[in-house]
Amino acid sequence: MITEHQYRHLMKTMNDKGGIGRAAMKAGMDRKTARGYVQRGHGPTSQRPARHWKTHADAFADIWPEVVRWLEATPEIEAKALFEHFLAQRPEQLPSNGLRTFQRRVTRWRTQYGPPKEVFFPQVRDPGASVQVDWTHAHKLGVTLAGVPYPHLLCHTVLPYSNWEWAVPCQSESSLSLKLGLQDAFWHLGGVTPQVQTDHSSTATHQLKRGAAARGFNTDYLALCEHLGTTPRTINPSRPDENGDVEAAQRHLKRRLRNHLILRGSSDFASLEAYAAFVTQVCIAANAQRSARVLEELPRLQPLPAHRYPDAEEHTARVSSYCTARVKNCAYSVPARLIDVQLLARVTETTVSFHHAGVEVARYPRAHTQQARIDYRHVIDSLMRKPGAFARYLYREELFPRPVFRQAYDQLVAAAPTLADRRYIELLALAARTDETRVAAVLGALLRAGDLPQASAVEAQLQTAPPSGRDLVAFVPELQSYDQLVQEVVA
Repeated sequence: MITEHQYRHLMKTMNDKGGIGRAAMKAGMDRKTARGYVQRGHGPTSQRPARHWKTHADAFADIWPEVVRWLEATPEIEAKALFEHFLAQRPEQLPSNGLRTFQRRVTRWRTQYGPPKEVFFPQVRDPGASVQVDWTHAHKLGVTLAGVPYPHLLCHTVLPYSNWEWAVPCQSESSLSLKLGLQDAFWHLGGVTPQVQTDHSSTATHQLKRGAAARGFNTDYLALCEHLGTTPRTINPSRPDENGDVEAAQRHLKRRLRNHLILRGSSDFASLEAYAAFVTQVCIAANAQRSARVLEELPRLQPLPAHRYPDAEEHTARVSSYCTARVKNCAYSVPARLIDVQLLARVTETTVSFHHAGVEVARYPRAHTQQARIDYRHVIDSLMRKPGAFARYLYREELFPRPVFRQAYDQLVAAAPTLADRRYIELLALAARTDETRVAAVLGALLRAGDLPQASAVEAQLQTAPPSGRDLVAFVPELQSYDQLVQEVVA
């Protein structure tokens, strides 16, 4: 008897070339056998009677009633776990290589007698009707900023009809990141959808109260939606599938970013702005493939407001005698002249800035932990007068602005422990008085040469070393001499 593959080859050759002899030869069978199959019009498989009997003994017959009881009582249990359970209890009754057979039998039982599976109902999406917003962790991308790991989230916005998407790097699921991410999406899209849909558990959009059955929108989110002219919507609790478009798109977005990082050849970026620009370019390239359906959505969008809703939160903070102001439970230093003065703090997703009488007096990258941000320039004058305070200063680790300063301090401690604090403070004072970058370069050279990094040695090299590029005086040509030269050439 021939195989089914031979029969298909025979019929294909007959249809293409014609002639029973040539077709039989190519299919590897006798001419008479080929003629019989052609006349019957079906292959060898259909000639075989259906088999309803088993060819070997059932290895699971003794345990199967108990397996069924487990499957009925706990439908979520995995077949592999059941097999390992019975194999550990009765190793003499079960074949150790029978896992795949056992899994197929469990699958067949579930198909015939198991509980009904969850049904998903595809929804009709209207163009330009709504946008879905959610956050997703992106730490597995391995992004670094100037060599420092940057664990972050992406505020992700998706239009369900066209799958147009936008993403903005952020450090937390907050109202600040929502203002930035949602408004960036609308401004790049060129319009506002009538509705914005989020999940039910976000502190960025909801007022979360322990033990409360219902969660209302917080006032900040409602004010944002009112400014944009859109209506907030939320999904039901514990039903992420209702926000399924953005949930499904998150996996594809991170896969796309990972691939573009590979093509870029590096996951390190000079700054957060450079990384945000990279994410923007990836989104633009992805959206270019959805332009046809996006064109259907654009006419149905509402116009953008005249200006964006403020991305910053404003707080008041009084400067303590420690020369610090606390914002969102984190201490930031400001110039010492402002002690006991009340400042205005503007907090965005990425920065914290302090203002007095309308003038910015300090700016920091925003800290999303309770680690203090201290600028040594703000405290160096007092520290020079009180060098003994350095040893047990609460924020001492913040007074090492670069790794080379820490290395210099360790070298000073090794050389003379009792003088190390004062000598290091003199280095900080020199950096504050001159140029931190140049001081750091000289410190590195001294350490590599094995010399003691004292302020006097650093200052001596600063006086002989050429200034950095930003210290060079711009060349301004004296144009009158050029005019005279032109006149002489013409004459």
